[in-house]
Amino acid sequence: MQGNFKPETYSRRDIANAIRALSMDAVQQAQSGHPGTPMGMAEIAEVLWRDFLNHNPSNPLWVNRDRFVLSNGHASMLLYSLLHLTGYNLPITELAKFRQVNSKTPGHPEYGHTIGVETTTGPLGQGIANAVGMAIAERTLMAQFNRPGYKLVDHYTYVFMGDGCMMEGISHEVCSLAGTLKLGKLIAFYDKNGISIDGKVTGWFTDNTAQRFESYGWHVVPNVDGHNANSIHLAIQEAQTIEHKPSLLICHTVIGFGSPNKSDTHYAHGLPLGDHEIALTRLRLNWNHKAFEVPEEIYAYWDARKKGQQKESAWNKIFIAYEKTFPELAKEFHRRVTKQLPHNWDLISQKFIEYLQDNPLHISGRQASQHCIEFFGDILPEYLGGSADLTPSNLTTWSGSKAIHKDIAGNYIHFGVREFGMTAIANGIALHGGFMPYTATFLMFSEYARNAVRMAALMKIRHIIIYTHDSIGVGEDGPTHQPVEQLASLRLTPNMSTWRPCDQVECAIAWKYAIENYNGPTALILSRQLLPQQIRTKLQLENIARGAYILYDCIGIPQVIFIATGSEVQLAVAAYQLLIEEGYKVRVVSMPSTDAFDKQDINYRESVLPSTISNRIAIEASIADYWLKYTGLKGIVIAMTQFGVSGPAEQVFKKFNFTLEYIIKKTKELL
Repeated sequence: MQGNFKPETYSRRDIANAIRALSMDAVQQAQSGHPGTPMGMAEIAEVLWRDFLNHNPSNPLWVNRDRFVLSNGHASMLLYSLLHLTGYNLPITELAKFRQVNSKTPGHPEYGHTIGVETTTGPLGQGIANAVGMAIAERTLMAQFNRPGYKLVDHYTYVFMGDGCMMEGISHEVCSLAGTLKLGKLIAFYDKNGISIDGKVTGWFTDNTAQRFESYGWHVVPNVDGHNANSIHLAIQEAQTIEHKPSLLICHTVIGFGSPNKSDTHYAHGLPLGDHEIALTRLRLNWNHKAFEVPEEIYAYWDARKKGQQKESAWNKIFIAYEKTFPELAKEFHRRVTKQLPHNWDLISQKFIEYLQDNPLHISGRQASQHCIEFFGDILPEYLGGSADLTPSNLTTWSGSKAIHKDIAGNYIHFGVREFGMTAIANGIALHGGFMPYTATFLMFSEYARNAVRMAALMKIRHIIIYTHDSIGVGEDGPTHQPVEQLASLRLTPNMSTWRPCDQVECAIAWKYAIENYNGPTALILSRQLLPQQIRTKLQLENIARGAYILYDCIGIPQVIFIATGSEVQLAVAAYQLLIEEGYKVRVVSMPSTDAFDKQDINYRESVLPSTISNRIAIEASIADYWLKYTGLKGIVIAMTQFGVSGPAEQVFKKFNFTLEYIIKKTKELL
C-alpha cells in the first residue's frame, strides 16, 4: 500500500513505527500479548537491524551471521515484526495469527519453529545467558579456525533485555562470567523503561545497573536515548570499538511509546491497548494505515535480502580461498558446523566399547565417564564443556583439556559456582554451532539448573549433561546433597534422554548415545561409589543401547523379574544368584535408560518385560513412584519414599533397605 505521503517524507521514526503498528495490531487481534516493549524498543531495533546487523533473510542459517537474541521474549512481536519486515519467510498472514494454534508466531519465540529465531526465550534472563554462550562459541571457533588474512568466523552477538532479565539471578551469573572472559563481541541493550507487570519498578528494583556491570568488567554506555536514532547509532559504534569487554547499552525508553493514555504504565506491558487507544496511537504516530497494512516504501527501507545476500556471497569467497589454502581445516570446519561426526565414528566408538567389556574395571560412574571423555576427546575436537566448580569431583577434564580463560582456542570452561548460568550458556553454545557442549555438577544441584535443562529439551538441542553423586550413596553429606526426586524429574521431561549406567560399559554406550543424540539433551547420571563390571554376551552388549536388556536369565519362564539401574544392579545380580541356587526362576533386567527402552518396538519390550509376568521388583536409590509404570500395582518397588540421612554410604543404604537380605525377603513374600 502506498500510504498518504511520499517516500522522501519517511523518517526513521516512520520506519520504526511499522514495528509499533504491527505489534499493537497483532496483540489486539489475539486479545493477548505484550505490546509495550515492542513499541518502546522500536527505534533501537530499527537502528540495529538496518544499520549494523549482518544477516541474510534468504538464508537464516548462514554460518557467519550476527546472532540476535530477544531475552525479554514476551516482546515476541518485536522479533516477528523485524523478521517479517526484513524479508524472512514470515508473511503478514502469520503475524495476523499471533498466539494462535499452529501459527508461526507463538506467544514467545521458539527456536526451530519460526524461521530466524535463534533461541527460545520467555523465562527471563536465559536469553542473555544463551547470548553469552553464543559469544563464547564465536570467539573460540574464531581462535580455532581463523588464520591471518582469513576471518572465517567474525560476527557479533546482540541481545535485548529488560528490567525483568536484570532482576533474575541468572543475569548475575552469566554477565559476571562474560566480563571475566572479556567477550568483546557481545553487545547487550538494556531496555530501561522502569515498568514491569506490577507497575513502576522503583518499589522493588533500584540497583545501580551501570556500576553493577562495570564491576563485572563490562563496558557501559549509561545514557542512551532509546528513541533517538543518532544516540543509538553512536552507542553501538562505541561498543564495537571495545574489543576486550562486553558492552551494555543502557537505553532509556518509554514503554508503549506512542500510546496517549497507556504509555509509561504497566497497562501497556501485557495487555492489548484496545481499539480506541490504538486509533489514538495511530493518530499520534501519524500512521495512516489499516491494521496489518505497511506501505511498500516502508517495506523497501526494511528489506535486507539483497544486502544480506551480498554479505554472504562475500563470505563465501573468503571460504573458497580458505579452502584452497587450508583444505583440511576447511573440511573440519564444514564437518563441525554441519553437525557431522567423524567418518570413522561408528567403528572407533564400537571398538572402544568392546575393549572396555574385555578389560573390566571396578570403578565409579564418574571415573568411567572421564575415561569416555578422554577417549572421545581425541576424535572429537568439538568438545567444549566444563563444570560448575566441581571439576575434581565430576571428573570432567581429560589430557587434552585447555581452559578458555587461558587459551581462547581451548575446549574447557571453568563455569564457577553457576549451575543455572552454566546450563543456559551451554544451550547458547549448542545453538551457535560448531561445538558439542557438555556441563557437569552434582545431581542434587540439577535443581539450580532445572529451567535451563527444560529449555534445552524444549529446543531439542544436543547438550550432554553430566550429573555425578547420583543417590543416597553420597553418604555423609546428608539429605541436602542426596538426590531423591531429581532422577524421576529428568526422566519425565519430554525430549530428554536420561541414562544411569551400572558400569563402565553402560557408561560408554550412554556417552555414545549422547554424542549421537541431535534431538535433545542427554543426562548422564553417575555414581561416586565403585561399580563392579558385569559379564555380557555380544548380544547383550548390542542391546544396552536399547535402554534395557536381560542381563541374567533363567531356564524357562521367570517367576520374578528384577529391574535395576546404576549401583543397584549389583544388588539385583547378587539376589539373582542366591535365588537361582535355591531353585527360583529369576530374570535381571538392567535398565540404564527408561526413555530409550520406551522407544523400542513392542516386540522387543515384550521380550524383556513380558506382560504375562506381573511379579516384578524394581530397585533404585531414587524416588519410588516412577517405577510403578514398570512394576504395575502387583509388583514391588524398593526405592526412596523420603529424603536421605547423613552417614557412611553403606549405613545409609542399609537404613533404606538397599540390602541383599531385604530384597530376598521381599521376593519370597511376592512369590
